[in-house]
Order: sequence, then structure tokens, then C-alpha cells
Amino acid sequence: MIRMNVEKSLRAASGPMLLDLDIQIGQGQFIALYGESGAGKTSVLRMLAGLLSPGKGKIEVHGKVWYDSEHKVNLRPQQRKIGFVFQDYALFPHLNVRKNLEFALQKKQDPQIVNELIAVTGLTNLQNELPDTLSGGQKQRVALARALVQKPDILLLDEPLSALDTRNRSKLQDHLLMVHKKYELTTIMVTHDIGEIHKLANQVIHLEHGKVINTGAPLEMFSKNKLSGKFQFTGEVLSIEKQEVIYLVNVLINHDIVRIIAQHDEIEHLKPGDKVIVASKAFNPILIKI
Repeated sequence: MIRMNVEKSLRAASGPMLLDLDIQIGQGQFIALYGESGAGKTSVLRMLAGLLSPGKGKIEVHGKVWYDSEHKVNLRPQQRKIGFVFQDYALFPHLNVRKNLEFALQKKQDPQIVNELIAVTGLTNLQNELPDTLSGGQKQRVALARALVQKPDILLLDEPLSALDTRNRSKLQDHLLMVHKKYELTTIMVTHDIGEIHKLANQVIHLEHGKVINTGAPLEMFSKNKLSGKFQFTGEVLSIEKQEVIYLVNVLINHDIVRIIAQHDEIEHLKPGDKVIVASKAFNPILIKI
């Protein structure tokens, strides 16, 4: 369990802002931190990682105090079992893939974990390559593997997929979900992508101007409809075709195009490029804009 009750004065683009948080996160959850730019999402990650000190309050992780302003406790980043993946990869350009991972090893740590992570993240054929020769998706897989070398309890992700194209983004989402489950992590991710949240997270924390305004499961947060949990996908509208009295909506879901029959009231506010949930209600497929 992560308990975070902190305050921190920040300067956002709109001016001074007080980050005032009281958050509890269960072990093993995949959390999405959602909100507009400047809401304080990245600051939450940095305070958990020990890269930013709160003004006051307390951070407790799995029963151990990481920060307590009253008792002057503030563990260094190296003392916190955290893996951090940034948007810009932050790889060492002069080290190949394997050596980037080996650099993260602690003293006397079994180096076998490097071999395991190279295999798990599909980097075996790239382990001798330098970062500059890799694609964006490959670099992010290296960054993810490096973040896991020290076997963290908590994985922090600061919009790690935002610079990737749709295909690579989907692949990396699959990798994230796989390592989250395989290594039994508690994962906290900053993202603006609602489709990504639906695919990965089981809980959303919505921040607005430094405060939590809502929490809940993704579908509860982004849809007011009661939908079947057996049939839910997120996708992107590619085109809408009128067919006499009905419409055919072509939706890209992962790498497949799915055709959904829709009525006029379902498509009147839809346009190509919109993100949608394809779900079921009374056994009929429906479209919900997100």
C-alpha cells in the first residue's frame, strides 16, 4: 500500500499552485494519473521517486516511511525501490543495450537479471546495438528493461509512449502490461491518452490544479453508460459511411479494422480521428466517444 499525504507549492503555467494530495494506492495496481498539463501529475511521480521533496506531509510505502516532514525523514532516491521510465528514454548514448542495463546493476547483484530482461522485452538481437541505431519503440523497451534491473516494487512512467507512432505505442502497451503482471509491480503512469488508460489501468486518479477531483475505474470515469464488461475495446474512428438508413463506422482497434453498424444518433457527434469505446449493451455493439 502506498499512502501519500503531502503538500507542495509549485509554479504552474497559470501561476502559483498548491499541490495538496491525499492518495492511497493498493499493491499490484496499475494506476493512471490523468489531467491537463500543469495539474501536478509529474510532480507526484518525482516526489515518490525522491527527486522532488514535498513541502510537508508523509509518504509511506509498504509500511516503510519514505518521507515525513515532522520527523525529518527523506530517503534518497537510491533507497527507494523505484523504477522510472521517462518520455525521452534517458539512455547512455555511448553504451550498447546490454551495457545500459548492466549500468543499473547494484553492487553484488546477480547479473542474470540483465539476461532475463533482455529476453523478456525482446531485445536479444539488439543487445549489442548503440541507442542511436534503435527506433523510438526499441529505445523505450531498453529504458523499460533498465528500470526493472533493480527489481523495483513501484514502476513510475512519465508519458513514456507519447512520442511513438500508433503501431509502436500498441506494442509497448503490451510490453508494459506484461512486465507489470510478470514482476507483480505497482505501476503509476502519467498519460493523456484515454484509450491507453482503458487498455492498461485498473484505476484512474484525476488531478486538477494540484488536487484529486475524482478516482475510479476507467470506464466509470470516462463513461456514464452501464456497459457489459465482457465486450469492451478502445479504438479510433477511421471513417463513417452512410448506407441507406444506417451508418457503417470503421474503427481501428490495435491493428485491425472493425466495422460497426450505427444509428444516426450514435454518429452525429463522431468524426474520423475520434477515440471511442466499442462495447455492448443488451448484446448489441455500441459506440461511445471518449
